Amino acid sequence: MRMTTGDLYRLAGDLAAEHGAQASDYASRAVMTLEAEGAHDRAQFWFLMLILLGDIHSGRVDPDAHITIH
Repeated sequence: MRMTTGDLYRLAGDLAAEHGAQASDYASRAVMTLEAEGAHDRAQFWFLMLILLGDIHSGRVDPDAHITIH
């Protein structure tokens, strides 16, 4: 399954909207758990979510706006 950058930001935005700051805690725990289990691809996905959630919570990115990647 492939996800676009917009898909990833929408998912992160939905997580942030539903769970607030706890979404980052969930993502962080998922990274640690999956890395410990050897599920590196899945851990990498959640690490990306953690980064995007950080951008959203800090106000650097508006998940409802058009995303431009340079």
